[in-house]
Amino acid sequence: MRRLLIALLAGLGLTFAAVVPAYATVFQTYGSGVNVRADAYLSSAVVRTLGGPTSIDVDCQKHGDRVSTADGTSEWWAHVPALGGYVTVVYISVPEDKLPGVPECGGDTPPPTGGDVTLADVQAMFGTRIANPSIVETGLPSLNQAMKDAQINTPYRKAAFLATLVHESRLEYNIREIGDTRLYGGRGYIQLTGDFNYGPAGQYLGIDLLGNPDLALSLQWSAPIARWYWTVARNINPYADNLDMGRVNAAIGYPAGAEDQRRCDSFKNALRYLTGSVPAGVICTRPAALKGDTSKLGRTQFDALAKQGGGLG
Repeated sequence: MRRLLIALLAGLGLTFAAVVPAYATVFQTYGSGVNVRADAYLSSAVVRTLGGPTSIDVDCQKHGDRVSTADGTSEWWAHVPALGGYVTVVYISVPEDKLPGVPECGGDTPPPTGGDVTLADVQAMFGTRIANPSIVETGLPSLNQAMKDAQINTPYRKAAFLATLVHESRLEYNIREIGDTRLYGGRGYIQLTGDFNYGPAGQYLGIDLLGNPDLALSLQWSAPIARWYWTVARNINPYADNLDMGRVNAAIGYPAGAEDQRRCDSFKNALRYLTGSVPAGVICTRPAALKGDTSKLGRTQFDALAKQGGGLG
């Protein structure tokens, strides 16, 4: 269908890359029910849906979630300023999987920031929540390495990750959930819980967490386990990119409640410290489908609940 439409319009002498104002290029979508999303991720909010083939002015394109159809696959999304969002390139009538002649977007997500997080940084972000500075400082080298491994390398991602851990564990690598006497109760930076997490995390890291769950409290493994959860058990970076702390909280796996706002406030504090201000568009609430306890859901199940809206893309 996609290539047939290209051929038909080419036969009429029409092209897709006619340049309009210097900042934008005109393209044509195909199909009906194509979603325009707030960001280049299937988890991002749908800002509108195109009823049918539509001419769009694209100013830049951005790498995001992969979308596949019978006609092809693309991980690129076109930014359409007039529509206030992004359209997956797979539903744009070009033979390529990346739009020709269109620059990559710059500035939609804060650029990577160099430098390790220090004790002074987290104290400035979270104040008295840093209850044991010496333990926090001891763990920071391993935590910084885990952040690099997880590509937690922008202010938004760092703010979401650190705000989560300061509420889970006070950023202490060796903390055990108070009063939790279960064999597979909460341990470490991310408060790993349940044999359904200890088993896969241990398998991924090549250690026997089921046989020796206290490894999750160790300086060697606490940070890699947090990284595993953030990127393997869940895929949380895209929610941070979208300033969606509601989905970040749901991904951690506890029921919605007053804690969501407390964590969102910590997220804002971290953003303010890392960027100088709190960006517009921070989302503190969860969609209805994620208000319950999602801790035992597999990643595929969670991703399905985290998506918003119907339609294509």
